[in-house]
Amino acid sequence: MNYILFPNSEAQQKITARQVPTGLNLEETVRTIFTDVQKKGDQAIAKYTQLFDGFEGENLRVSPEEMQKAASQIAPELKQAIDRAAHQIRRFHESQVEPIQRITTSLGVTCWRESRPIETVGLYIPGGTAPLFSTVLMLGIPAQIAGCPNRILCTPPNAQGKINPAILYAAQVAGITELYKVGGIQAIAGLTFGTQTLPKVDKIFGPGNKYVTAAKAYAQQLQVAIDLPAGPSEVLIIADANSNPEFVAADLLAQAEHDADSQVIVLSDAPEQLQCILAAIDRQLEKLPRKKIAQQALLNSYAIALPSLDDCFAFSNAYAPEHLIVALENASDWSSKITAAGSVFLGTYSCETAGDYASGTNHTLPTSGYAKAYSGVSLDSFIKKITFQEITEEGLLDLGPTLEILAEAEGLFAHKNAVSLRIKKNNS
Repeated sequence: MNYILFPNSEAQQKITARQVPTGLNLEETVRTIFTDVQKKGDQAIAKYTQLFDGFEGENLRVSPEEMQKAASQIAPELKQAIDRAAHQIRRFHESQVEPIQRITTSLGVTCWRESRPIETVGLYIPGGTAPLFSTVLMLGIPAQIAGCPNRILCTPPNAQGKINPAILYAAQVAGITELYKVGGIQAIAGLTFGTQTLPKVDKIFGPGNKYVTAAKAYAQQLQVAIDLPAGPSEVLIIADANSNPEFVAADLLAQAEHDADSQVIVLSDAPEQLQCILAAIDRQLEKLPRKKIAQQALLNSYAIALPSLDDCFAFSNAYAPEHLIVALENASDWSSKITAAGSVFLGTYSCETAGDYASGTNHTLPTSGYAKAYSGVSLDSFIKKITFQEITEEGLLDLGPTLEILAEAEGLFAHKNAVSLRIKKNNS
């Protein structure tokens, strides 16, 4: 982990810009697979599933029998934990349902907004080294609450064509309507175009590796919406002399073990505390099963001493982290200083793990600085908000002269005429 003592503004800007090695240009690979899937449909999906996942089967859809067996294939305590997490997530997202508010903006003019669910949503769940059944809950539950009729889930199978039973059980709990054994670029391409088996979707959600991220970006160019721009996962922690070094180290490593491309940062106005945190990281790292992954992530991570906590918050806002942990006493007193972050964890016991799994908030969040302009996934991500207005005859007579003046000033006389004709009819 890189230790930096009081960096100047130029050095800080380099870090907040996330100068992470980008690796290979994936655009050509993505375009090739998308074109193949568009032309050959299921045949191309099967080819790439065999190539990348080793599964040669032709039946991509998870059967009802496979779904039903899942509950008996996982430990009772895991089943209970998934149920508890689902309950918490559901409670928080149900609170986001907005009642219709009809507003009379002037006499005879009523305006309001109504929500409509997105018809067909594609939810992508990575496979890889960790079965992210938690993401099934984070995406499936708000989609269900929103009322999206078609909730399609794709996740890569293993070489035997199996999907982790915890993912299957979480899919049942989250109300997934269709589940397919497809991963990687080919899954995103299939959801973009539709195939003989995979439905075409209106919006794609979910995290993934650099290949999936590049595929989602390409899908967006083909007029399929995506949840938000995504990059490597990240956490930033603000600590002071009173913070618990072991807790801070544990939170940094919790994020670092996600992926070798993850980035973790700890800021403090107490350089000696940073040294304690670094020592705690070394101790805890040795005990982690995913030690090698975390070590790789730490190579591109930072422990930074800054002159004051105000400077720490200024740096954090410039960085706009996916996760921000304020590991301070009276942490909530500092919340007003936060202007850009995907999700915030206030205080000693608010570990990021809680948000990842079961506190209730969503863990699908903007990364790579996009938290300056994007929010994390919420109920709103799965709905469209349509505005309505209803104007009475009396209302148009009252508002009409204003409309005529504005339309004429812009040189849009057909606009003006649409109002004038109605006023003349009333006066005749």
